Amino acid sequence: MPKRIVVTGATGLIGRGLCAALIGRGDQVVVFSRNPGAARDKVAGAAEYVAWDAAEDGAWASALDGADAVVNLGASSLFEQRWTDAFKREIRDSRVIGTRGIVGAIGRATRKPAVLVNASAVGIYGNRVHERLDESSSLGHDFLANVCREWEAEATKAAPLGTRVVLLRTGIVLDPGEGALKQLMLPFQFGIGGPVLPGTQWISWIHRADEVDLILQSLDDPGISGPLNATAPNPQTNAQFSRVLGVAMGRPSWIPVPGFAVRAVIGGASETVTNGQYVLPAKALAHGYRFRFENSEAALRDLLRG
Repeated sequence: MPKRIVVTGATGLIGRGLCAALIGRGDQVVVFSRNPGAARDKVAGAAEYVAWDAAEDGAWASALDGADAVVNLGASSLFEQRWTDAFKREIRDSRVIGTRGIVGAIGRATRKPAVLVNASAVGIYGNRVHERLDESSSLGHDFLANVCREWEAEATKAAPLGTRVVLLRTGIVLDPGEGALKQLMLPFQFGIGGPVLPGTQWISWIHRADEVDLILQSLDDPGISGPLNATAPNPQTNAQFSRVLGVAMGRPSWIPVPGFAVRAVIGGASETVTNGQYVLPAKALAHGYRFRFENSEAALRDLLRG
């Protein structure tokens, strides 16, 4: 039976692919957006496009009442601008306050959604050098880790309301047009690509298609709850990933890039490539998820072909 599913962040990298998959399988998608008109242009075929500002009560809350599920992906991109103090507040507030508003609406709903799939990130583990991390691992204490802690804490408040909560701890989502991969590709496009030093930091990545499929499984499998690492089962060091990226792009990977140089160009967002974690998708594998792309060679060939 088709489900009614509310999606925030529907116009983003993950949201667009997710909405297309949900609509393709016959679900009714309700897009929550600060700009419903623009969302209609970017996400075709949704049942409704609802004006949404989670920091304020509004008619959007009634559109959530009766939904079978909510997928909350709404958050400012880490790569929009340099990390000034003001932008760091936006990074935090878009995640924490946005989720607080969604959970508040769930609490007021007459018929509450059965499941909330809430975005999070592997940054919650902090910068870890050689540890292998799964969903039971301890959490970090740097800026991104603390943001993710608060983010997850707000989402978890839906559980006592009777809504199953999945905390989607996503790694670097591979897409050549957006996010970290786009930043990593830039020097290769000018023939000056190479690892970001020290090169030993781990990259826990996931192909955009597997990210979408994991969300679908999280919606459909009532046995999945709590943290869920959305990463491929084969992390790589930055140096290894850079070599594979160079081959996929047909460009040399020979000029090491100092971490301070990356920080000078993109500021605090450089943490996503100068820091790292070796994160394993233990829970996804335990629940039978089969990755389409287990290694970066196949993933990058798929994304960069043609």
